[in-house]
Parts: sequence; structure tokens; C-alpha cells
Amino acid sequence: MESGSRVVLVTGASSGLGAACARALSARGHRVYGASRRAGTDAPAAGAPIPLAMDVTDEASVGAAVAALLAREGRLDVVVNNAGVGLAGSIEDTAVDEARALFETNLFGVHRVCRATLPLLRARGEGLVVNVGSIGGRVAIPFQGFYSASKAALHVFNDALRGELAPFGVRVVLVEPGDFRTGFTASRVFARAGAGSPYASRCARAVGVMEADERAGADPESLAARVVDIVEGRARGTRHLAGRLSQRLVARLAPWLPDALLDRGLRAYYERD
Repeated sequence: MESGSRVVLVTGASSGLGAACARALSARGHRVYGASRRAGTDAPAAGAPIPLAMDVTDEASVGAAVAALLAREGRLDVVVNNAGVGLAGSIEDTAVDEARALFETNLFGVHRVCRATLPLLRARGEGLVVNVGSIGGRVAIPFQGFYSASKAALHVFNDALRGELAPFGVRVVLVEPGDFRTGFTASRVFARAGAGSPYASRCARAVGVMEADERAGADPESLAARVVDIVEGRARGTRHLAGRLSQRLVARLAPWLPDALLDRGLRAYYERD
């Protein structure tokens, strides 16, 4: 996996980090399939990612997309599991169906793609899976509790998968972004019961801080460059934090800070006027 062109599947490739990763990998000469629910059918421009229709919440859709890729290429080398959604609101205000829908994409969507693609990587005795988590999976973000929970679950899933696949020659890497300037901000979903809730004003302040940080966040191309380095073997290691230095420092320090201190710091930051 150190040189040569690879066949790469990138999920959630219609916009944001996924689109940036797909473009960057294509520009390096890799055969990239950009999967999304909104994938078009037009032929891509030369050197551009190849659109692939896939809904990661639908097992039949995932299976059909992977089968179409395999029929065209005959192999798969790299999977970048990037598809994800956001959900804001207090835990109390979030209905079970809303939380379940989030996990269907952020965790079980990754699982579906892995179940469809890992047999192809194992059969070849090599390959790479890059799972896109979040710094929010290391540090629980107020009023984004279920999003943080889904990404924390993905981190544990990633660690278990890494150990299971190591004897088969398949690497598993976790990329943990902080805030980036993407369409994630505009597409964030809010808990239905949040309007008029006792948490409403605090939630609104917290989300306002999140949105400001996201709009001022890092360029998606910088994360895409890191993914390219991982795919091409220049960036080693199993976990890669990405984004602003301040957020990466908080993520590294959080496990060592007293809970009371971390809680006060997060409330002061996200609930400030």
C-alpha cells in the first residue's frame, strides 16, 4: 500500500469533508468512487471522482453500490467511511427515533459499509479502512450529546476493528476532525421537542457558538491532504487529530483533567452570552 494507484470508496462524498477527500485522492491519480444518496448519473470529468449512488442507512443500497464498483474495477483497496449527520438538542428533548436515526448513519452506516467491503480487502490480504470520527467523540459537547455518543461509539468500533483485521493485512485508521468549514453547519438537525423546552435558551447559545466555530473552522482541503498522506503511506499511526490547534489540545488533555474542571470549562465556553 505504499505506492501506485488505488481503487478508493469514499462515503458521504457529495459535499464537505467527503467531497474534499474524494477530489484530493482523484487528483493524485487514484480511482475514486464518491458515494452519496445524491450521486448523479452523468459521466465525471477526466480525473474527477466517479459518482456512486449509496444510502448507508440501507443495506441493499450499500450492497448494490459495492457490487457495481467491483464489477467495474475488479478490486477495492481503500474505504473512507465519512458519511455522517449532526443532531442538536438536550438529551431529555431528544426522542429515541431521532437518536436512532443519527446512529443509523454515524455508526451502523459504517458497519454496513464494512460488512460489504471487508471481504474484498481480506481476500487480497491488504487494504485500508479510514473511519472519520470527531473530536466530539473524545469530548462530550453540550447539546450535541447524541452526536458525541455516536462518534465515541465509532471510536471504540474502530479500535476493535483494527485488532480484528490486523492478521489479514488490513489497516484501520481513525481520523478525528474538529471544526471545519462545510455544509455540516447548515444541515444540522434539531430535536423536535427543543422548541419551548426548559433547555431552549442554553441550547441556542451553545449551537450559536458551534456554528461560529464551524464557519471559522479549518479548510476541508487540509483534512483531505491528511487522508491522502494516510492512503499513500506517508502518515502512519492509528489515530489522527485534525483541525485547530486549540481543539486538538483539548482533545488530548481531556482524559487527564478532573471532570469538574472540564465540565466548568465546557459550560463556560458553550453557554457564554
